[in-house]
Formats: sequence, structure tokens, C-alpha cells
Amino acid sequence: MRRKPGQLLPLEISICVSAWALARRNNPEFHGYELAKQLREADDARLLTAYGTLYRALTRLEEMGLLASRWEDPEIPARENRPGRRLYSLTAAGEVIAKEHARALRAKPATRGNRKLRPA
Repeated sequence: MRRKPGQLLPLEISICVSAWALARRNNPEFHGYELAKQLREADDARLLTAYGTLYRALTRLEEMGLLASRWEDPEIPARENRPGRRLYSLTAAGEVIAKEHARALRAKPATRGNRKLRPA
């Protein structure tokens, strides 16, 4: 998909919205796999063609200042016998994007396919 200047791709918007949803559920930091699960629950899984797609989008969002990231404390994965995770959090700018998108969805009129049929 070709990016228009100043616009986010649908996957990038979905990442911001999902990160905002995680933060509202008292989970301000998340890792990529956790975010992928959130996207699947939000029915945005079709945007993920591969996990590499997700991680490239996370990197772009961090470069744009919409996400921040850090590596978790190395003692935690050593204790749990697993690889270290990069933890992401939504920045204030990312939260603005998520809120604007949520507001736009609420204001959007119902599509034709969502109408109920009325008896004649």
C-alpha cells in the first residue's frame, strides 16, 4: 500500500487504537505478540500478513513519535527462560491519533450492509 504524505496506514492506525485499548485496561506497556493478540480480538487480523509486518509498523510508529519502546529488564527473561522482549507504549501523540480515529468511527453513519430490513 502506498502511503500518502502525512497519513497513517490502516495497520498503523489499528496499532495505535489497540495500544490505547491496552493502556485503558491498565496495561500501558505491551510487546509485539500481545499486540497481535489484541489486533486479532479487534478483528484487524486481516491487516497482519506476517509478524514482520507488525514489527516494521511498530518501528515506523516509533520513528514518527507515536510509540516509545524499551527492552525489558534482562533478569526477567533469564528467570523465565525465554528471549527478551521489546516493550512498547503509546505516546501522547499516539493517543491523540487513537482518540481521533475512535471519534471518527463513532461519527461515521451506519453502512448500507448494517441496516435492518423492515417489513413492507
